[in-house]
Amino acid sequence: MTQDHRPEDPAVHDGSTVHADSVVHDRSTLHDDPADHPAPPPPHRVTVAGVAVDTRHYIGGRRVASARTFTDHSPIDGTALGEIARGTPADADAAVAAAKAAFPAWAATPRTERARLLHAVADGVERRLTELAAVETADNGALLRSHLRGVMPRVAHNFRFFADWLLSLDHEDFTTRDHTNHVSWNPAGPCVLITPWNAPLMLATWKVAPALAAGNTVVLKPAEWSPLTASLLADIAAGAGLPAGVLNVVQGYGAEVGDTLTAHPDVRRISFTGSVPTAQHIAASAAPRLTPLSLELGGKSPLLVFADADLDLAADLAVEQYDNAGQVCLAATRLLVEESVAEEFTARLVVRASRLRQGDPRDEATDIGPTIHPRQLDKIDGFVRRAIDAGARPLLGGRRGAGQYYLPTLLTDVRQDSEIVQEEVFGPVLTLQTFTDEEEAVHLANDTRFGLAATLATGDPERADRITPRLVAGTVWVNCFFVRDLKAPFGGARQSGVGREGGTWSFDFYCDVKNTVTAPKGWQPHG
Repeated sequence: MTQDHRPEDPAVHDGSTVHADSVVHDRSTLHDDPADHPAPPPPHRVTVAGVAVDTRHYIGGRRVASARTFTDHSPIDGTALGEIARGTPADADAAVAAAKAAFPAWAATPRTERARLLHAVADGVERRLTELAAVETADNGALLRSHLRGVMPRVAHNFRFFADWLLSLDHEDFTTRDHTNHVSWNPAGPCVLITPWNAPLMLATWKVAPALAAGNTVVLKPAEWSPLTASLLADIAAGAGLPAGVLNVVQGYGAEVGDTLTAHPDVRRISFTGSVPTAQHIAASAAPRLTPLSLELGGKSPLLVFADADLDLAADLAVEQYDNAGQVCLAATRLLVEESVAEEFTARLVVRASRLRQGDPRDEATDIGPTIHPRQLDKIDGFVRRAIDAGARPLLGGRRGAGQYYLPTLLTDVRQDSEIVQEEVFGPVLTLQTFTDEEEAVHLANDTRFGLAATLATGDPERADRITPRLVAGTVWVNCFFVRDLKAPFGGARQSGVGREGGTWSFDFYCDVKNTVTAPKGWQPHG
């Protein structure tokens, strides 16, 4: 896969903001049939890729087992990786109680000390980077080379960035009729963070790091399809000296622990990455207490290719949308190409995409790994089969590969109102449509219920200036893709999400932002 314009610098490259639809409490919980695994319990530690991983919850600084477990499988070959503690409402309550108990001391911890501890966590991540990469590849099937070069360095960078941003967080005082206004960011309280399966640790720490930096305590609910690196993060945090109860990890199904967490009266913030139906469920749970939410909900993003674009660059950008087997929420899965160059662009894209190597993600030569789970594979295949039955024509792929692999697919002859164009597939499936002018291009780009991202390929800067303000998207890339800086706001429009995180926007969410107004007089005692 060509990556010349896709930097590996973790400060700007995020190749993993990705996820899939869900039928239960979080997109990270497209769960297996909830068959019980009764006592006697399995060993509490498993070895994955040569790394020992504790399979219990981490609550209040201690490992806590559950009476039941669920099986975690590797998408690479279906191997059972281990039996994972299956959380209960009581476990969720205990985690929130631990976070609540730890909150006053952590909130009162000076900024410099909180920042020092977050840097210590980053140090721990870097020391175990190869282990984290190997475990996450086994657990979720993403490329080992990507984990080593981009994703895990970004995990460490998440902690360092928000630690440093905390120390610089400030707003200049201002006056109103000689009264002084002082803005401060005060810790809000226990936070529940629910994360997806496609980039488990990177997306978890994108939430954990600012929440902790802000002075909050955390209950992390990882996806049960990829829970292992969250457990390793708990070990790393403990080794870094993070006080007990500041970070808690509860594993299990959303319907069994997620509902308790999101409806809990002691929770002050909820951040979720996942599907629209699950977000609606979470919002309903949080509504009685008006618990603030941050929701990042995927998309159906367009890639607009104009006739004046560098078509080689545009084709490379299109091929990048197959990254992580298409399990990327930001992916520009709708290719919108100016009619006059559509044939030439398509030919270049097909040649490049045909060269992609699909196989074992641990192999350095592999470009596309497996789909996370058989259920997700069935979902992808169902989308494609229904599209073909409705008249779509596959120019590439259009079918399953061996095992849990789906062939990189390109469909044309699709209608704008068709399911394949309107709904998030979350697999290696792109559609191709044409347009005749800017007006039609913008109309097609905006004609879905989503608005997470958009990518524009053009050789005309004036055209870019005209079009980008009109695109409904939280992020727009022009002649590039996946370039992200943690200082920038991130989030979606329409049903792609609520709120923004990144830089000061993260602290705005994870804190109670306060303005203190002081009169110029009144300091002297009377008499």
